[in-house]
Amino acid sequence: MIRDSERILDEYLASSAQAGDRDALARLVARWQPRLLRHAWRMTGGIERAQDAVQDAWIEILRGLSRLDDVAAFPAWAYRIVTRRCQRAFRNSDRDRRDAAALAAEQIDEPTVAERDGAEFAIDLARIRAAIADLPSEQRAALALFHIENLSVAEIAVALDVPPGTVKTRLMHARRKVRAQLDGGNDEQAR
Repeated sequence: MIRDSERILDEYLASSAQAGDRDALARLVARWQPRLLRHAWRMTGGIERAQDAVQDAWIEILRGLSRLDDVAAFPAWAYRIVTRRCQRAFRNSDRDRRDAAALAAEQIDEPTVAERDGAEFAIDLARIRAAIADLPSEQRAALALFHIENLSVAEIAVALDVPPGTVKTRLMHARRKVRAQLDGGNDEQAR
């Protein structure tokens, strides 16, 4: 597996934080807070519940960091803790999921419209985000962890606390649903 500089930095920060380096811990939190919040948002569908879940997860992450044997496993481990907190939030809450339109507006690290030359890209991106927002939270989370956060199937399995086969199935169904919705949109426009 090729390790990129971002992963190496995360490993360094996690290792330094384990050794008691407060600056490394602060940088680790600053780097991972947005990622974990996006993941929690995809899982819960609401920003307030996502913030609560991530706040609770950070407490657990900070308490358990010294017991993490392999700092390379930090991403999957942290996502797993957030996933469990989100699942608890679902069990303990009777609030409705946030509507799909709000999730479609989620900011992800995409090239800007100006970088991709125009309105066509913006329209396509909006359609893709809307299709992804319509997915069940489990499929949306697997798809985002794979394509946006660049986790492997094995890491996603750890993060979502499911077998790797389940991750593959969720990815397959999510891709099919997004493709069907996008193809359906094209067919309707052609008529």
